[in-house]
Amino acid sequence: MSDQPARWTQATVYPDMWANPDDDPRNNEASPDGELATLQDFLANYRMTLRMKCEGLNPEQLARRSVPPSTMSLLGLLRHLAEVERDWRTWITGVPLPKLYGERDSDFDGAVADQAVVDAAYADLAREQAETDALLAQYPDLSRRVGKDQTSIRELMVHGIEEYARHCGHADLLRECVDGRVGQ
Repeated sequence: MSDQPARWTQATVYPDMWANPDDDPRNNEASPDGELATLQDFLANYRMTLRMKCEGLNPEQLARRSVPPSTMSLLGLLRHLAEVERDWRTWITGVPLPKLYGERDSDFDGAVADQAVVDAAYADLAREQAETDALLAQYPDLSRRVGKDQTSIRELMVHGIEEYARHCGHADLLRECVDGRVGQ
């Protein structure tokens, strides 16, 4: 008997998908017009993908470090991306915000199998995303340079998309190791 979970998907149309196209909340009727709307749409879809990869798991599964020796877990990714959202606001304003979880790697190290930790992680991520979105809404000009490094809003948004995309790739592998569920 293997400790490896059997691979599975809920999709019946395309077996490599997370969900059937008609059931996937990321499927929009049409692509948005304009660069800003396109960047916002990609960021929103990657944020949603991360949450989808965590759906249906209990605290132990979310906190499981399923790819040793890495300390990464799905719960750790939720916490890490809450910190990342907070960091982006620091880059925009130039005013450092305190860390949510403490010293380096505390976002992953503190991701323990406790429902209160899970609930807090989801709440922290939602709050940090909303605060980042509210701040970005003040800068509709993507070429506007902000913060002490004078980084453009465009660069910050593309970096945000890249950060979520990379971690959604991690989430794919972590989820498959936890319960075998596969899909884009």
